[in-house]
Amino acid sequence: MLATTGRRAAARPASGATEEAGTRIGVYIVLSLLTGVRTEELRELSWSHVVGFAADRKAWLPVTEAGWDCEEYAIYVWRSVRQSGDTKTVKPRRTLKLPQRCVEALRKLWEHDGLDQLDDAGGAAARLVFCTKDGTALSAGNVRRDFRKVVKKAGLVETEWTPKEMRHSFVSLLSDSGVPIEHISRLVGHANTVVTETVYRRQIRPVMEEGATAMDGIFGRILEA
Repeated sequence: MLATTGRRAAARPASGATEEAGTRIGVYIVLSLLTGVRTEELRELSWSHVVGFAADRKAWLPVTEAGWDCEEYAIYVWRSVRQSGDTKTVKPRRTLKLPQRCVEALRKLWEHDGLDQLDDAGGAAARLVFCTKDGTALSAGNVRRDFRKVVKKAGLVETEWTPKEMRHSFVSLLSDSGVPIEHISRLVGHANTVVTETVYRRQIRPVMEEGATAMDGIFGRILEA
């Protein structure tokens, strides 16, 4: 596994290389890195679980109904097929608001697949977001092969990277940015912070700065008085 600092530094060129990658794997990497969703959860994501907030109806609706003119979008991550590993719950359920770059990437994929031309919205809703040309589900091997091609183009050692590294990078970047462990735990779908701290102990920022910051402020005021 890559060292934490190496992963943080390498995540950016890996993400940038998606601009030259195939549309599907490029979008896959963007979502994985910017949302922290498990690779097996992304493979199960359907268009019916990509939703936009329709202001006129005050409701979250699938993009097949809401379209792509909403101000906010999210994905429903309702099931993980992982049988072992970093999830301790049977069916992690969470709704994640999408960063704008993810929205743009998904819209590009939607148009690339010609879903904007379909008359049957239900047909589009039933499709997986990430699938083969025949519409069947991607295997872990499919994703790993295409992912490593992108990593190699980014100038990294492809054998040191797997798709799950994007999730590790997600945790590292949020932790470095000061996001509380409780928030990170909810975002990645863990039952509690103990799981997050155990699984991602190398990615979570180890220094708790709140006490030092508070004391500097308190004693700084005392010394100035």
